[in-house]
Amino acid sequence: MPMLPLLGDPERAQFHIQRAADWANNSGDMARSGRGMFMRRREFVGLLGCAAAWPLAVRAQQPAKLPTIGFIGPSTASADRTRRAAFAKRLGEFGWVEGRSIAIEYRWAEGVVARAGEIAAEYAQQKVDVIVVSGDAQVLAAKRATAVIPIVIAASADPVGNGLVESLARPGGNVTGLSRQLPDSTGKRLEILHEVVPGIRRVAILFNAANPLTAPECDAAQTAARTLGLDTVRCEIRRGEDIAPAIEQLRDSANALYVCIDPLVNTNGVRINTLALAARLPTMHSSRDNIEAGGMISYGPDVTDLFRRAAEFVDKILRGAKPGDLPVEQPTKFELVINLKAAKTLGLEIAPTLLARADEVIE
Repeated sequence: MPMLPLLGDPERAQFHIQRAADWANNSGDMARSGRGMFMRRREFVGLLGCAAAWPLAVRAQQPAKLPTIGFIGPSTASADRTRRAAFAKRLGEFGWVEGRSIAIEYRWAEGVVARAGEIAAEYAQQKVDVIVVSGDAQVLAAKRATAVIPIVIAASADPVGNGLVESLARPGGNVTGLSRQLPDSTGKRLEILHEVVPGIRRVAILFNAANPLTAPECDAAQTAARTLGLDTVRCEIRRGEDIAPAIEQLRDSANALYVCIDPLVNTNGVRINTLALAARLPTMHSSRDNIEAGGMISYGPDVTDLFRRAAEFVDKILRGAKPGDLPVEQPTKFELVINLKAAKTLGLEIAPTLLARADEVIE
């Protein structure tokens, strides 16, 4: 019996099939001796076996589909670069290496909640294994897109108050992750602002009125200001074009600006801080991102650390845990960041004791 070619590609499989067909159609060969017929039949069976085995061999050689994470960045790729890197690094520490054992799709909402919902719907259609998202409005948009795919919150202002989970201990449903405790830490931010700005009497509170999920922080800021004996003025925006006229109106009616975190606010951080500085308004934020964008002071959770910890939730879910059974976790690292350059531009002197408490001072 002649040697058969080795299996390995479609052309060789076709060769085996063609040889089997030629044998069956060759009536001259069929008339041969019994011994010859026996050898031919053995070859025929071998050829068919080779042809049939090829699809199984190729299927066995094809790599299995990697688990896929759908990552929704609240802002832009450049703004979220550090957080994304912390998330991917922590995944790698659990053995999830991008391109080898895990696939990650990155897309950016650019401060638009509706866009976050569209991205989540696309991920749901792709049937990714986990969706990672931050920001209460974006999480709600993802929840509307799917009630089946696990959703990990990288950072939420108020997950219970804004209806993202049933409770911190037992989230229920398909959502879990990390809380920023923003309403709880708002009082501390107002205290620091009161300490830094001498003679402060009125604080303007800037928030996105189109996003009702900013209400808990806005309300907490008003309550904390009243406790400190400060008056407040609400500064509402709904789109980027509203920012300049809204801040200009505060020039002679407020002594400082408290900024409620929101995707629209984060995306327009440089614009807000530049206009506030021109209006002689010291700014208080809850995220260091806005200090890097020119703000004066921020106090709040270390959001990069929250994104790092979000990878721990993803690891547990990919290994079989149900999101509704994983308690929502609280921040463990808070950071105070002071932009000394902005303070000097406004003619403010930061007390050495406060500078000593700062995690970072930008000069």
